[in-house]
Amino acid sequence: MSGIYRNVEPKINSLLELFPCVVVVGVRQGGKTTLAQKLRPNWSYFDLEKSSDIDLITRDYDFFFRENSANVIIDEAQRVPQIFNELRSVIDQNREKKGRFIVTGSSSFELLKGVSESLAGRAAIVELGTLKLNEFYQKPLPSFYDLFTKHLELESLPEIVDFLKQIKNEISHEEVMQFFLKGGYPEPVLSNNNVFYQNWMENYFRLYIERDVRGLFPKLNFQNYRRFVQMLSALSGTIINRAEVGRSLDTSELTVTEYFDIAHGSFIWRKIPSFEKSVSKSLIKMPKGSFRDSGLSHYIQRIVTHEQLMAYPQVGRDWEAFVCEEIIKGMQALMITNCNYSYYRTKNGAEVDLILEGNFGVLPIEIKFGMNTFPRQLMGMKQFLERNKLPIGLVINNSAKIKLLADNIVQIPATMI
Repeated sequence: MSGIYRNVEPKINSLLELFPCVVVVGVRQGGKTTLAQKLRPNWSYFDLEKSSDIDLITRDYDFFFRENSANVIIDEAQRVPQIFNELRSVIDQNREKKGRFIVTGSSSFELLKGVSESLAGRAAIVELGTLKLNEFYQKPLPSFYDLFTKHLELESLPEIVDFLKQIKNEISHEEVMQFFLKGGYPEPVLSNNNVFYQNWMENYFRLYIERDVRGLFPKLNFQNYRRFVQMLSALSGTIINRAEVGRSLDTSELTVTEYFDIAHGSFIWRKIPSFEKSVSKSLIKMPKGSFRDSGLSHYIQRIVTHEQLMAYPQVGRDWEAFVCEEIIKGMQALMITNCNYSYYRTKNGAEVDLILEGNFGVLPIEIKFGMNTFPRQLMGMKQFLERNKLPIGLVINNSAKIKLLADNIVQIPATMI
């Protein structure tokens, strides 16, 4: 696994030239440690899940950072929140020096609190998810994402369509479906051993509840939280009604809100907000959500074969969540700022699955599981484009080629994103 290329590598290298510290956050076992050590193999490495390293650092911070004032990787930093105050002091002693620290963490609670309170302006944050499709097959990041970095600003429809039609297809439909089933946790999927894969997933899910969540929230009802995560795997790609979830768990809406915050903060669940700029009074404002790794979601639901996946009644919703994650992972690898994502749905059923916003403009994306998308399925997209005066929308499905579905709606195969 140490040699596998990750899309964020150039971004992290660039940010280390701009900031004294880069903080890499993401789900446990997503490859953060491996990536940090690959990018800076000669740097000193300290793991704050090891009691010996915790003791080495915390027994005398001043002495430790005098000896290790640069070229240092600190792993799982959320385990020692005080480390952020100490880093601030060390960085400020030589503020102009860049590229001194890489800090990683698998929970956003203490980590992002520490960064925002102590390292603001001193550190850049990069999120690393599980493997993206192209990373697993060791292909370059698809040229689809050049659409955002070349600043086309989504204003010239012919230019955009011409650009999209030049995208090459380097991954097959069968490869996409296999990855959709298994997900992107590096160690089990790269092993190519199904017995190991299933045992790894079983232990990962158990340890996530019993070690990671328990360590952060010792007073939590862990049996209830386990049931909650199992429920989430079936809710992926849906609009979330917290009151209904609370009734299903026989617990309060306040507790359910805490559960959602924990799942989102530990990077297994993504909350997708409603599109804020809509003036429609019929807009549904409850957030939508998706399980961040399709493989873990499928394993929890006991979907372990391609045949079971194709027979799953909610495969379309799972597919939507999977494609959303693939796109967001791709966007996170780019050196662009002020990029947000949301979804759009009205009470009469008009819907757009994913909306990307940034300096490039606003790009609505509809996601379909089938090969063919019919005109009646595009009504929500057309309505959104018209209301927001946008030049183009995309449909991502399992088709074989890029083509125009309407004057301003372009179909793109999932193999190309």
